[in-house]
Amino acid sequence: MEEKIKKFQTLLESARRAVFFGGAGVSTESGIPDFRSQDGLYRQKWKYPPETIISRSFFDSNTKEFYRFYREKLIIKNAVPNITHIKLAQLEAAGILSAVVTQNIDGLHQKAGSKNVFELHGSTLRNFCMSCGHFFDENFILESASSADTLPHCSECGGLVKPDVVLYEEGLDDRTVQGSIDAIKNSDLLIIGGTSLVVYPAASLIRYYQGDNIVLINKTETPADSRATLVFHESLGKVFERIMILQ
Repeated sequence: MEEKIKKFQTLLESARRAVFFGGAGVSTESGIPDFRSQDGLYRQKWKYPPETIISRSFFDSNTKEFYRFYREKLIIKNAVPNITHIKLAQLEAAGILSAVVTQNIDGLHQKAGSKNVFELHGSTLRNFCMSCGHFFDENFILESASSADTLPHCSECGGLVKPDVVLYEEGLDDRTVQGSIDAIKNSDLLIIGGTSLVVYPAASLIRYYQGDNIVLINKTETPADSRATLVFHESLGKVFERIMILQ
């Protein structure tokens, strides 16, 4: 572990366009559950499977049940950035990290101070009227639970408000994908963390990396382990707490 940390530190200090590609494991240490682990959302008991609830067809056909799950499980009001979020923001401020590409929807990278963040799956912090496009924050979604029908309706036109989150059966935003590809393609160090690399099409973006060094940090093995320069089968926090940020 000690030698790997030293090697990671050396790679960081020589990088000027590093990119971090992260998944749910980045935020679990902030108390936000992932989907596929032993305690993840997919293993919890609901009237419908969670992967069904967060699909576009379910949103359209059973909107009240969708919002019951969404408010209870996907909006985490008191979550704060952990050491990984903070160190990544510091690496960006130091001119080492050029971008964060995240599969998470919690907004914690921005809360920690990261500026250039590509949110592949959107964000619970943004919600829009499907009729007029007016935007609302997450508080609007939570407060609407006390309304007569519990559904969030636009205060401007009365249309149904939808989270700016990519649901199953929906495509990723083209501009976000292209920005992520450009950042990864132009990076000189790719750090992959907290993701099992099984969610597509997001996981396929790492194939655009053209550099020599990949650092992979995940508790379990991934399909990209054999391609990585360094592999840590540890929590992200245990690795990033050892990293020094040199200004």
